[in-house]
Amino acid sequence: MHRHLVKSALVAGAALVVLTACGTPSGERTAEARGTEAAVPAPPEKKPVKGLPGMPPVLDPEDVYAADRPNKLSPVVKDFPSRVYVPNTESDTVSVIDPKTYEIIETIPVGRQPQHVVPSWDLKTLWVNNNRGHTLTPIDPKTGKAGKEVEVHDPYNLYFTPNGKYAVVMASLDRELVFRDPHTMEPRKTVPVSCYGVNHADFSLDGRYFIVSCEFSGELLKVDTEKMKVVGQRRLPFEGAMPQDVKVSPDGKKFYIADMMAHGMWVLDGDTFTEPTLMPTGKGCHGLYVSRDSREMYVSNRGEGTISVFDFTQGKLTKKWQLPDGGSPDMGGVSADGKVLWLSGRYDGEVYAIDTRTGTQLARIPVGSGPHGLAVYPQPGRYSLGHTGIFR
Repeated sequence: MHRHLVKSALVAGAALVVLTACGTPSGERTAEARGTEAAVPAPPEKKPVKGLPGMPPVLDPEDVYAADRPNKLSPVVKDFPSRVYVPNTESDTVSVIDPKTYEIIETIPVGRQPQHVVPSWDLKTLWVNNNRGHTLTPIDPKTGKAGKEVEVHDPYNLYFTPNGKYAVVMASLDRELVFRDPHTMEPRKTVPVSCYGVNHADFSLDGRYFIVSCEFSGELLKVDTEKMKVVGQRRLPFEGAMPQDVKVSPDGKKFYIADMMAHGMWVLDGDTFTEPTLMPTGKGCHGLYVSRDSREMYVSNRGEGTISVFDFTQGKLTKKWQLPDGGSPDMGGVSADGKVLWLSGRYDGEVYAIDTRTGTQLARIPVGSGPHGLAVYPQPGRYSLGHTGIFR
């Protein structure tokens, strides 16, 4: 009897174990199994960028051009008529083109040797840099009318600090960077430089420094924005180098510097400011313009009448477009919708409109003599860093 009770208990216990093991409903088992699978990792949070004090927040730490998407116009400029403003350096005029008809609708007399048409930080004014006239001519982009000239010595090019606190005049022959009031253009600090021909620039992702090209001595400067001080200087490793336009990569990790004598772009780590490497693009590499989706950059090769297309993700050139009948593509900009690249023909007295999808020339428009830093306006973006339109 004792053995029988023990045996019965053992059987009952075994049965209980089996029932316990089999008693979980299949749905619960599936849910339990599903819960033990490795979870899909969430995308890493993008750390906010600690920008220059007073600078508008960086929208995307991985894309400095995030505010420049097609037709994403600021409320400040949304009612401005779309125009292309072309400074003619030898005619002392600005040709105004209607991009819909490809026709010149007005010619504005300005000062001696206008080099670039520059959108102001607050987007409300276009400044014409009359280099040898030593003046800036303001144009109201809403009415297209020119205002009273402002005296500024040697204004070859013009930039604005990312916080809008200063305008920065590239005084090429004076060998100075002149920080000025962004509205009155009164000087606030003059920074002498030892290189020759300060020319073009672009700012880091956080706005805390900018890289400047010195075209006549083949050098680069690194400037602390807040301190208004040169903190780095280096000569390019190419005999006869002549650096021109400067653009930062969407992720802010590299700077690209066009060089018309090295016939390519220098690729520079701006943070470390170590020796850059050269990427050949074409003869007379000159202007750099980023596509509206931040994926590509259009590179004008002035000496051979071509435009190279650089892919940021692949880190290489993917296409080259040839202008029919040649030309001298120089400075310009991309249309608000991203579909047209506008470039001045520096030595041919003309302007080119190029389809950014196919590279097809859409128009070739005669303008004045020596067309240079044309501005397409308005363009998407919250504020302007200057030149022919660097928007963030």
